[in-house]
Amino acid sequence: MAKTLIVPDKDADGLDAGVIIHRTLTALGAPASSIEVHLVGKGRSIHDEEEREAMSAKKAKYIIVVDQGSRPAPPVVDDPEVKSLIIDHHLSDEFPKNAMFVSACHYPPVATSALLTYEICKPLHPDIASSCGYLCVMGTHGDLGNTLKWDPPFPDMKEVFKTHTKKAINDAVSLLNAPRRTSKFDVISAWTALLTATSPKEILANPRLLSARAEINEEVERHTHTAPKFSKDGKIAVFRICSAAQVHPVIATRWAGHLKSSKLEIVLVANSGYLPGMVNFSCRIARCARNRDPPVNIISSLKAVADLDTTDLVQRMGESFARGHKEASGGIIPEKEFEELMALMKVGEKADPVEEGEKKTKVKTVEKSPQKNTLSSYFGKKR
Repeated sequence: MAKTLIVPDKDADGLDAGVIIHRTLTALGAPASSIEVHLVGKGRSIHDEEEREAMSAKKAKYIIVVDQGSRPAPPVVDDPEVKSLIIDHHLSDEFPKNAMFVSACHYPPVATSALLTYEICKPLHPDIASSCGYLCVMGTHGDLGNTLKWDPPFPDMKEVFKTHTKKAINDAVSLLNAPRRTSKFDVISAWTALLTATSPKEILANPRLLSARAEINEEVERHTHTAPKFSKDGKIAVFRICSAAQVHPVIATRWAGHLKSSKLEIVLVANSGYLPGMVNFSCRIARCARNRDPPVNIISSLKAVADLDTTDLVQRMGESFARGHKEASGGIIPEKEFEELMALMKVGEKADPVEEGEKKTKVKTVEKSPQKNTLSSYFGKKR
């Protein structure tokens, strides 16, 4: 039988979507031996030549790429006989050449890749709802958070929550996300655990996932107390860390929930230790800015800063700058170019004097922050 190659992203949403596809194919009669998975390497994308060559070497007739983000690119592989399908929800109007695609990015509320995949696969076999419903919920909670209300137009998942507790589902999501954040980038452990389990409860007992989560928790604690600097206009808070682990998104999410000011819009955490010579950075909308009018758009804000440059900075930063979602974006750019970006933001420069009649706003944390040391303590210390 013709081989199918599944190429899921490394997080819970992508992995859950990948397993839904795997189970659907086997339910439809495809031998498990005819299905392979390709996990993209640390710091790489499916568009890198090394990854394209690795996928091509699998000699698959069908390639299904899930949750990898989309951009204009050559065909997924060079063989014109290979049929490629892209399933995604990241913001993009352009896709690899010759690929079929299904994208939810322009249809709010935007479905995650796991939810989109579930809705595609559910009508194909009567067992998919019962065998993959919890995978859909896990992937969706992984991207949209565990407080999501499953109200229309989201599907009715009451049967899933009758069978599996929300705690088990959310704890399993946390464990699945841990291996890809470690310096080892052990995504295969998460994929294998998810593929072989039949419930979230089974995932909770996986020793490798438990040890990975402990490692990441320790690394997050080590770096999360870094003091920020602010752009001159006060709209962007920048935290700089150096870690071989992918903890910058976690720290960005944490601080986005606790920093508060009338000007602040975006929390940016930059990690110079994840890839040699590169800066990986993650941005999140500060909670205090989530209801602003007009809404904060991280991708537009980052691009607006880059457009202040009068040279070729945008071209030098490449295709991995300002990717993802309007509410959660980031990039991977060379160190030199990142410093130029920070200079354009005027990070660390004092704000212009407040005009008479204007009230100066202090940046503070919300009450009951879990941080052991807060911005007040940073600013209160004598250097």
